[in-house]
Amino acid sequence: MSKTLIKNGTVLTLQPGSTPQMADILVEGERIAAIGPDLEPADDMIVIDAAGMIVMPGLVNAHIHTWQTGLRGLATDWTGTNYFRAMHAGLANFFTPDDIKIANQLGAINQINNGVTTMIDWHHNNPTPDHSDAAIDGLEDAGIRAVFLHGSAKPDPKPGQKHFSEVPMSQSEVKRLRTGRLSNDDALVTMGLAILGPQMSVEEVTLTDLRLAKEYDLVTSLHHSMAKMMAPEGYVAAAAEGLIDRRLNIVHGNELTDRDLDVLVENGATFTVTAEIEMQICYGDLLSGRLHTRGVPFSIGTDIESAYAPDMLACTRISLQAERHLTSLRMKAETGERPHPIPLSVREALGWATIEGARAVRLEDRTGTLEAGKQADIILIRANDLNMSGAFDPYNAVVGFAHPGNIDTVMVAGKVHKQGGRMLREDIPQLQDKLAASGQRIFKDFKAKAATAEFA
Repeated sequence: MSKTLIKNGTVLTLQPGSTPQMADILVEGERIAAIGPDLEPADDMIVIDAAGMIVMPGLVNAHIHTWQTGLRGLATDWTGTNYFRAMHAGLANFFTPDDIKIANQLGAINQINNGVTTMIDWHHNNPTPDHSDAAIDGLEDAGIRAVFLHGSAKPDPKPGQKHFSEVPMSQSEVKRLRTGRLSNDDALVTMGLAILGPQMSVEEVTLTDLRLAKEYDLVTSLHHSMAKMMAPEGYVAAAAEGLIDRRLNIVHGNELTDRDLDVLVENGATFTVTAEIEMQICYGDLLSGRLHTRGVPFSIGTDIESAYAPDMLACTRISLQAERHLTSLRMKAETGERPHPIPLSVREALGWATIEGARAVRLEDRTGTLEAGKQADIILIRANDLNMSGAFDPYNAVVGFAHPGNIDTVMVAGKVHKQGGRMLREDIPQLQDKLAASGQRIFKDFKAKAATAEFA
């Protein structure tokens, strides 16, 4: 069994009530064996000197559409209309399984480079089993911890076909994956479902999909991005049938009614906020404020690779500042005074980007904090880099100042993937060329052949 000793770092375990400490971390195999001061190295250990660095749990990106990696920058000026018409009704239809694989592969490698050790891959471009397998292949090759959320494509229906809102998840495909290559819940890549939900599907489809998730005990995520719903009573009906519990994750949710939000909260659902894209696409005030008022934690994610850098450090800062702004305005409207003290803290935001993301997909016993016995998902951030040196507080340094260039070392399940600021694989330039060629071909075919080409 391999042994690695991380010495001399400023350790942020992010356990409740913990404080920064100068400490060492011993990793044995895939797990953290010990955390404490002055752990003694042995001849059979690899020693990583973390002097001048902040050592903390790997980041958890709780919502990302990795299959769009090859289309980076395409959607940065898009509205929701552009996105749904150009991406789902257009570009998605020109992806081959090879395009899916390289997008997921390099997208996941980039997540590691950015300090992310766990990603929730919301995959809704899988018109064939080969597309799903290619997406999983890409994640597995990258070596990241990932939850592959098996979704369904959303093309415009052809004559004689049902609209996607009337088509439930493929039971045979879910069974194939769940009883086959994704049957092991202890693997690095595990399975969940990405369903349409009450906003995007009729009630019977919503209930059918949730029954399937319960049958196979799968974490299940859905988008709720508008007030108008295909199934206005969907959440109430699902709760009455016992289909809402901590397995269900709601992304966005800004325009949930208070009734539906209460139903979800009371039955244990989890929530994910993607502030940057929600502000761009006019999804309304962030749900985070309503959750904070109710004392309900939430996770955060970067969302669509085609619009913004999937940088969880930036995502944490943007999510915090956006909700501070909204919460402060509400408090000022109520009291007439600017709030003091600050209504949301940096320490809370770090939880959104780590343990709450893990909790959303039932991985909190495995990752999200640094504890003996947990998987060794660890990142080292150079606090002595020019942009961070002299910072008074390590929590503030991470959220307020750090960027991916400060990530020195990334370890996933005890395996080092990045060290000294450099990814430890030699094929990245070739993969970058392959990704660029994939994206260019997809876009060219889309512009030449798609009925929705004018939207991009």
